[in-house]
Amino acid sequence: MKVAEAKAQKVNQIAEFTGNIEPYAKNSISSSASQRIEKIYVEVGTRVRKGQLLVQMENLNYGNAKTQIENLKIDMSRIDALYAAGGVSKQQSDQIHTQVKVAEESLRNLDKNTKLLSPIDGVVTQRNFDNGDLTMGQPILVVMQLQPVKIMISISEEFFPKVKIGTPVEISLDIYEGQKFPGKVSLIYPTIDAASRTFQVQVSINNPKMEIRPGMFARAKVELGAKNRVVVPDKSVIKQQGTNDKYIYVLDGETVLFTKVELGRRIGAQYEILSGIENGQKVVVAGMNNLVDKAKVEVTESGADLSL
Repeated sequence: MKVAEAKAQKVNQIAEFTGNIEPYAKNSISSSASQRIEKIYVEVGTRVRKGQLLVQMENLNYGNAKTQIENLKIDMSRIDALYAAGGVSKQQSDQIHTQVKVAEESLRNLDKNTKLLSPIDGVVTQRNFDNGDLTMGQPILVVMQLQPVKIMISISEEFFPKVKIGTPVEISLDIYEGQKFPGKVSLIYPTIDAASRTFQVQVSINNPKMEIRPGMFARAKVELGAKNRVVVPDKSVIKQQGTNDKYIYVLDGETVLFTKVELGRRIGAQYEILSGIENGQKVVVAGMNNLVDKAKVEVTESGADLSL
């Protein structure tokens, strides 16, 4: 039976998280009032640009408002001429100018609700109505920004000082086996969740070919610096049958103790120990088949081999 010494060393903290790909932005396109749809110009899957006309709404009031403004402007020109000749007061002139401004603002608001534009560059992912339908205030279309896309991950609070905007993240998706996609931290939430002791981070992923789609299952790998950790040979770790618990036989004087441990990363032929073993302790790496908890052992002169 052989033992080895648990040693402390710098270990790169590489954490892996899982989650679903989300659109970088998602907008529901709707009218603020219950109106009838005159024409929808796009279909599901259509790529759209910011400011592009997506839906033309029917609005009978728009024509009436436009005619009213034209009539007000004619009156304004006549009153301006009279005011210049001294025929009306300044108050009368100001009143007609104010009326025109209010009417123009009202027309602009009507125009906004008549012509529905895309607020982002994106893809139409949902269409809920057809031409001629009455909207009743419900979303007509859904537009998602898919370049870039994002994934939300929750990181342990101990790494809060380590994570910065721009921290690189490696993304892999099960659907694209073997491929890696570069991402980076684009948003860090400023509070810690008291229940889970984690904070949320938004990771942005470039998607120029649009091959990454919302809903895909993704894994995000983040390097979180190096920490001083105890490491042991992988041969010393015993998995208890029927559970996911891990144990190591630790030499304590002339006996061995069956000690439960929490493992971190596997580093070659070693395991990072998060808890259960301290630096400098001796762990059994071979010949543990005949051992039980608190079994007495005899140390050979070399100190490297043990015998019962």
